[in-house]
Amino acid sequence: MLSINNLSLQFGGQYLFKDISAQIQRGDHVGLVGVNGAGKSTLMRTMCGLADSDPGVITRASWFTVAYLPQEPKLTDSGRTLYEEAERAFDAVLAQQKKLETLHRDLADLDPNDPRMDSLLQRQGELQHALEESGVFNMQPRIERVLFGLGFKSQDLARPVNQFSGGWVMRLLLAKLLLQQPALLLLDEPTNHLDLDSLTWLEDFLQQYQGAIMLISHDRSFLDHITSTTWELSLGKLTVYRGNYSHYVLEKAQRLEQERAAYENQQAMIRQTERFITRFRYKATKARQVQSRVKQLEKLEMIELADTERSIHFSFPPAAPSGRDMLTLKDVGKRFGDRELFHGLSFTLRRGDKLGVIGVNGAGKTTFLKMLAGLEAAEGAIRYGHNVVLSYFGQHQAQELAGERSVVDTVYSAAADLSISQVRSLLGAFLFTGEAVEKQVRVLSGGEKSRVALAKILVRPANLLLLDEPTNHLDMSSQEVLQEAMARYEGSIIVVSHNRFFVNAFVNKVLEIKDGSATIYEGNVDDYLEHRRLAAEREQAQVQVNTRDTGAAEAEPERSGDRRQQRRQRAQERQALNKKLGPWKKRNEEAEAEINREEARKKELEELMASPDLYGDQARWAEISREYAQVQRHVERAYQKWAEAQEAMAAIEAGEE
Repeated sequence: MLSINNLSLQFGGQYLFKDISAQIQRGDHVGLVGVNGAGKSTLMRTMCGLADSDPGVITRASWFTVAYLPQEPKLTDSGRTLYEEAERAFDAVLAQQKKLETLHRDLADLDPNDPRMDSLLQRQGELQHALEESGVFNMQPRIERVLFGLGFKSQDLARPVNQFSGGWVMRLLLAKLLLQQPALLLLDEPTNHLDLDSLTWLEDFLQQYQGAIMLISHDRSFLDHITSTTWELSLGKLTVYRGNYSHYVLEKAQRLEQERAAYENQQAMIRQTERFITRFRYKATKARQVQSRVKQLEKLEMIELADTERSIHFSFPPAAPSGRDMLTLKDVGKRFGDRELFHGLSFTLRRGDKLGVIGVNGAGKTTFLKMLAGLEAAEGAIRYGHNVVLSYFGQHQAQELAGERSVVDTVYSAAADLSISQVRSLLGAFLFTGEAVEKQVRVLSGGEKSRVALAKILVRPANLLLLDEPTNHLDMSSQEVLQEAMARYEGSIIVVSHNRFFVNAFVNKVLEIKDGSATIYEGNVDDYLEHRRLAAEREQAQVQVNTRDTGAAEAEPERSGDRRQQRRQRAQERQALNKKLGPWKKRNEEAEAEINREEARKKELEELMASPDLYGDQARWAEISREYAQVQRHVERAYQKWAEAQEAMAAIEAGEE
């Protein structure tokens, strides 16, 4: 267990966060969310001891080991190969193995009657047991499983680490942390350099991780699939929500609505009470009632509305009219020397189509966009339709910005039809507010420059957008602003992005570049993933059929008695499974019934609390408020029971229990 006890941190006289407290228990999967600059990475660094805190503020049990993956990890050049560096995750275990080997030699040389024999044998047993528990004896397949899952190939194992790019080094360091299996994994944007296949593998791995996880990510789908608790850092406060990111969004909105209704009711009651006091203050027959109301107000616990972060909206300039066919490709391909990225790509992009491009790192997604933008030569024919005006955003677009211009001038100079206030609104969505819009570009960080470059592209009048990883360096709220604008955009879009939730909301076609070929799928990313899943199931089923047919050809015809025995065995297995599932199914049904019952009562109470008639009766108002708090606790407990039942049933069906 790790505890945070009244942690405060100041920068430049202002609190990043103040008196925040929370706990992480074994097995918790926590999503840490908040706008850029809220202090998420700083909190993680403090939790793992890389940032200072007062004694006793961060406490953890002696067995509760913590490992941290920063956003931009660095690896010292050691001359080791990929496999050798990954093997270092087992350094502590390998040291124990050496101790055991030394102990074996000592025992072999020791006289059986030596008084040290018993203690050495006991130590030998302890080390042997510890090594068996650590999994060191299947170390190689574990290392290969994790490295291959994160996208490395078998031929990479012997390559020196210094030959890999920064993105691949990040994958290696992530692999080492996963192999160490600490009690708490702190992961700061682990998906930044992952393609869809590696991201899906990591998602599956973390879902089954037995230790605790705290995760910062701007990929909403990733958070939803892994986390069961959400910590929100906002305006210096930490709020804990039970549930994944989507649940957090709904519950936060509900909390704000309830808080606002309760505040308005209380304010109405206060106004009514003050009117009574003012009216009858000097009337002798009402003196006792007036004093009673005055004391009532003095004792009243005031409800205060929490500060909220500013909401920002943005719309693209209207797309210029164009022909129906925006873009036509005929037998398009690309190769670099002997290496072919893809070939034979032919399709037509219609007006209003929004195409997501996916594929593993190195498959050619960025090259494909550059070919469409005319920055790379292409084999085959690429033809644009009538009156197509394209705008291209590349990952390195920020390097072309003029350093002496201010942020707002840089973007406004590219905006033909937007007012200065509209440009400032867009910059607000990209995290430039107040005086920040007047900064010169040269003083900005790399991430800030990327955001300026993206904003500059989006304000240009165009009807075809080519976007390469547009959500890099954007927090969740900014992504949502851009996502909503793209869904409403009247033109066409071709986008490369590893952020499934972002792309899924607006694309209607998916282009997969894989193994030298490129294939178009209708639908969004979810539809594409479902197509892949079904294809994999069909392939597996065919393999099983082929195996069965081969076995049948080689074996004697199966006797009817054997078939009956197999049917009996399968029936017994189903009965045993249903016996295990039974209690959890019952608990699941009870939890669902309780959730429905308590949610219905909660809705009734919310309607009562929003009624103007309630604030005239303070005693009734207090009673309703107490019951509402009680119902809220019941709802949370019921959801927890339901989640436990779901998890238990899933584990039983997977054969883990």
